[in-house]
Amino acid sequence: MDVLLSEQLLVSALVLASLYGLVALGLNLVYGTMRLLNVAHGEIVMIGGYVAYWGFSRFGVSPLLSMPVAALIGALLGGVVYVALFRRMLRESRLSVRIEANSLLIFFGISIILQNVTALAFTADQRGYAYLDRVVHVADVSVEENRLIILAIGAGICLCCAVFFRYTRAGSAMRAIIQQRDAASLVGIDVERVNMQVFVLGFALAALAGTLISMTQQISPFVGFPFTISAFVIIIMGGLGNLLGSLVAAVILAFVEVYGVAIVSASFRSILVYGVFIAVLLLRPQGLFGRSIAVR
Repeated sequence: MDVLLSEQLLVSALVLASLYGLVALGLNLVYGTMRLLNVAHGEIVMIGGYVAYWGFSRFGVSPLLSMPVAALIGALLGGVVYVALFRRMLRESRLSVRIEANSLLIFFGISIILQNVTALAFTADQRGYAYLDRVVHVADVSVEENRLIILAIGAGICLCCAVFFRYTRAGSAMRAIIQQRDAASLVGIDVERVNMQVFVLGFALAALAGTLISMTQQISPFVGFPFTISAFVIIIMGGLGNLLGSLVAAVILAFVEVYGVAIVSASFRSILVYGVFIAVLLLRPQGLFGRSIAVR
């Protein structure tokens, strides 16, 4: 019982939830609007981590200053991937009918390419750096400064995204396409432009999350895969295409993971994550906060 009431675990769970929320939000946005299964999402997180690592280790640039650079790189990569690989596929009805299966294979190929190119360029060694790792005491909690920064930035960006989707014209257009793509087009929404915006935003969020992740853990060309799996679990829990639901699900999964590991063992982490995934699929396949999505 003392473990469950630990403020230390509470802070750890909130930090992890803020990271999961950033990663899952971009993935769910791409799937919700276009039905694209981006299994390479974790590799964008990895790229963001490398941007922060090389910026700090080679040039002494703070990871906080590397965040806009990583987000820009992720945004540009998202734009290139959309234009080069998916724009034509989404335009033509004969190709769009198999969009989920085709996107899974394409993104799997992108994932392998990014992993191996990164390993060839920088080796497969794990790399890390120490940044603001001084322990501070807040009430009865001892926590590193970098974790407090991650919590503040991650939660702040998630909140800004929630406001963006709720109160801006671009966010409303994205939500409209998620709810009913054909109807959104009929009422004058430029679907192709929104598709581009979604790719840019989704990839930028993933790269930005990578810079934050690199502040507390080592990175390698293969560090992104666990985050891809966790993000898929989160969007299944929150409901496919339900952006706010994915944020709530990120908090739930983070708490299950942190408290579950504390109660049992770190070796049970994967069992906990996949166990939650399977349980949701069996008991509530539309997600804990999901609703039926219209078939396009």
